Amino acid sequence: MDDAANGLTPTLQNGSESLQIQVEVHQKLDSIAMKEDIKLSVLKLLNRHNVVFGDYKWTEFDDCFLTNNVQSVAIVDTELKLKERQPISLSRCSLSIHIFHLNEEGPRAENLDEEDEAIVAANHWVLPAVEFHGLWDSLVYDAQIKADLLDYVTTALLFSDRNVDSNLISWNRVVLLHGPPGTGKTSLCKALAQKLAIRLSDRYYYGQLIEINSHSLFSKWFSESGKLVTKMFQKIQESIDDKNALVFVLIDEVESLTAARNAVRGGTEPSDAIRVVNAVLTQIDQIKRYPNVVILTTSNITEKIDMAFVDRADIRQYIGPPSTAAIFKIYLSCLEELMKRQIIYPRQQLLTLRELEMIGYLESDVSKLSLILKEISRKSEGLSGRVLRKLPFLAHALYLKSPNTTMAAFLQALSLVVDKQFEEREKLSDCV
Repeated sequence: MDDAANGLTPTLQNGSESLQIQVEVHQKLDSIAMKEDIKLSVLKLLNRHNVVFGDYKWTEFDDCFLTNNVQSVAIVDTELKLKERQPISLSRCSLSIHIFHLNEEGPRAENLDEEDEAIVAANHWVLPAVEFHGLWDSLVYDAQIKADLLDYVTTALLFSDRNVDSNLISWNRVVLLHGPPGTGKTSLCKALAQKLAIRLSDRYYYGQLIEINSHSLFSKWFSESGKLVTKMFQKIQESIDDKNALVFVLIDEVESLTAARNAVRGGTEPSDAIRVVNAVLTQIDQIKRYPNVVILTTSNITEKIDMAFVDRADIRQYIGPPSTAAIFKIYLSCLEELMKRQIIYPRQQLLTLRELEMIGYLESDVSKLSLILKEISRKSEGLSGRVLRKLPFLAHALYLKSPNTTMAAFLQALSLVVDKQFEEREKLSDCV
């Protein structure tokens, strides 16, 4: 087995390009074991379990050292490289092993002193954080959105490492995720920061996520907002100066800080907004020189963003409502959790869409429930990911109400609650 040092190690060649597998090792909080010792034990574990089918996680070990020091060992993100679930021979792969602790402290507030009041300008997490553990896996998208975002940051770091002349080839370390509300844009930004803090843990000692409270930076005092933005970025600069930290700056609903200046000049926005946009653009241009910072932004209404900011975004990724295939995956993960907690009992094996396709969608005792779930997924199109994650709870609360239920009964309740969602949406639309 080849053990790559970190996520930036080139893929190894064994006659042909070998698959690079990411292995995330969650070290227990009270463990003081050396990373090298943990890595050696993990390699022995992977030698004993040489073939896996896609992503896989170990939480129980037959090795006392791992039991005492490690919470879990997980092979992750294989779906970003493979089009379908298939056996993977680890001995033929390049392994990148990432060992991490989770920070349990939670966010701290970043305050700006203004006149006689303290303004809460941002929330600040040390990464990887307990709060975001598992968030990446819970977000389901159709396209290669996750892979593209990971590759973008990897390339930005590579170009910095090789001292690529930014006057000849430009990149600004800015990501813009845009699309309708409820599609998981903010969650994806937080999950990406968490994932990269783990993926690059050999390179940076820890990560930092600074989520700017955009609305708090608009001062009640005329012309002060631009100064507040500058003060906020000065505080961010203190974090960036720590070369051991990988810093992520998250600006949610970025249009509130970067309103289009042509609208402002037309008199539809207060003139103070021009100072805010100029301050944001100036600060981005200043911090883009630093190799250890990435700016993550989201927007529900991109047409209101100043084009000078849009042009600075290296990636402008649309995040839309999930398709039938993505909805099926979301429901599948929800049902798996309910079976794990024995709310749905007894446990029943559900087929994936790929497995249904392989049998030609023919109904049998094995495929019947999975085909019902496929139909529920089809009629759920148009609902956001945020709503979809609530529906299993609502299905139980409104139609079941018992401590446990069968899969067939639960799917019937889920179908009813989907219908109810669209009925309520139609009624709300009629009222409007």
